[in-house]
Amino acid sequence: ILQGAMQEFLQNGYAGTSMDKVAATAGVSKPTVYNYFKDKEGLFRALIQYVAESRCQQVMGDGNLEGRPEVVIRRLVTNAIESELHDLDYQNFVRLVAGESGRFPQLAQAFVEYLTKPAADQLTAYLKSCPELELPDPEATARVILGATVFFIMTQSVMHGEHIMPMEPQRLVDSLVDLVMRSQAA
Repeated sequence: ILQGAMQEFLQNGYAGTSMDKVAATAGVSKPTVYNYFKDKEGLFRALIQYVAESRCQQVMGDGNLEGRPEVVIRRLVTNAIESELHDLDYQNFVRLVAGESGRFPQLAQAFVEYLTKPAADQLTAYLKSCPELELPDPEATARVILGATVFFIMTQSVMHGEHIMPMEPQRLVDSLVDLVMRSQAA
């Protein structure tokens, strides 16, 4: 059902998708869709949660961040960039959520709740567990890392700016690692 929903939402947008279309695309009956999801908003929230959990697993792994900060940060940022730059469905899904956020803010909030917040919380907890970094604000540092990564993905792929603002992903990764590790050297 979620795969059929993804296909329909990406093709028709949130407003243009109906539970009938989702059921037909998923190859199930409409009552079956309603057995699992109360309404279209509930289905879309479940889709956001599914996409978010899958994306977090791809980027963060099992969530148990361990190791030297320069290795962990490099791995996380590289995983995020590599997985998201090449996943057209994910990019289109982000465009859909952003595009519908004005009319359906609760759906955009679900995206933040299920994807952004868990990633920020995990990275913050990891940075707090690295006293050798002597970070004055691990939460703000986590948000800077995530923000720079998301900005890179948004400008390069989601907003089709790779030819306007070209940059090799490795430059961003190296710079983020350098910024965090520089605090240790200071």
